[in-house]
Amino acid sequence: MTSKNLILRISSAVFLSSMLTACIQNPQRTGAISVPVTPVISAIVNPIDDTPTPKRPAVDAAPDTTLTPEQIAQIPDAVPVDEPLSKYGNVSPYRVLGESYTVLPKAKAFKQVGTASWYGKKFHGLRTSSGERFDMYQMTAAHRNLPIPCYARVTNQANGKSVIVKVNDRGPFHASRVMDVSWAAAAKLDMLGKGTAKISIEVVDPKTMNANTAVAQNNQAPAPEATPASPTTTMFFVQVGAFGTMDNAKNLQNKLAALVTMPIEISQAIEPKPVNKVQVGPFSDEASAEKARNYLLQVASINPIIVKR
Repeated sequence: MTSKNLILRISSAVFLSSMLTACIQNPQRTGAISVPVTPVISAIVNPIDDTPTPKRPAVDAAPDTTLTPEQIAQIPDAVPVDEPLSKYGNVSPYRVLGESYTVLPKAKAFKQVGTASWYGKKFHGLRTSSGERFDMYQMTAAHRNLPIPCYARVTNQANGKSVIVKVNDRGPFHASRVMDVSWAAAAKLDMLGKGTAKISIEVVDPKTMNANTAVAQNNQAPAPEATPASPTTTMFFVQVGAFGTMDNAKNLQNKLAALVTMPIEISQAIEPKPVNKVQVGPFSDEASAEKARNYLLQVASINPIIVKR
C-alpha cells in the first residue's frame, strides 16, 4: 500500500467516525409532524413552551382527577374587565397553515353561531396567544378573529346552558369550528361527552353589563384606549344592512346568525347621523369578501355590499 493510499484511508476513517459520533449524540426525532408556520405566528399566535413535559398526552384529554357535577357547577365564570388589548396575539392579518386571518380592532356588538370544540390536558400550562398560560380549569376560549382579550357569553344551543369566557387565544384553525373552549367551560356547557356543540357567541361589554351581573371593580385609573398592533391594516366587510335604531340592526344580526357561521358585528357611526351597520367579516382581502357576498346572496334576501375599514 502506498503512503498516499494509506493517508486517504485514514482520513476516510476519521470522517466516518466523527459522523457516527454526531449521529449518536444528536439522534433524529421520529414521528414528528412538521407544519409550516410563519415566524410571526410561532412567536405571537401560539408561543412554544420548551419546558420538558414528559407526562403530556399525545392526544388531548380531560384532567386525571374527575370532578363531580356539583364541583363543576361551582367553577366561576370569567369576570369581564375593561382592559387594554394584549401586547401579543393581535397582529393582523396573520397566516396559519396557508390561510390568512384578520383580527377585529374591537369586539362590540359581535355575534356568531357555529360549532365549538374544547381543549384540555394536552395544552395545560402552555402559553396562549396572549402570553398567558393556558389553564384548563379556567373559563377561557380561543377565537380566530376576536381581539385579545375580550369576554363573550357562550351558549350551548342544544341545552340552553351558558357561560362567560375570556378570549385569550387564537384558533381553532378548522373551517368547521368557530371556537375552542377550555375543559372547564366545556364541562359547564355539558359538551364533553360529544366533544363538540353548536353554540352562539355574543361579546360581553364590561361597561354596559347588567347591574345584576358580576363585574370586577377596578379602583385604578382607567387604562388608555389600546389600538391593534397594525392599525393601518385595511379590512374588508360585507355590509348587509344599515339602520337608524339598534333594535332593527340586532334583529337582522340574529336572523343572519341562524343562517351562517361567519362573524357578524354591528358597527356604529354617529356622523352625519346615527347609523347601525350590520357587517359580516372581517376578511383580509376583497376576493374573500366577494365570495362571502355571493354566498349571502344565495341564503338571504338581502342586497349586500363590500366595504373597507
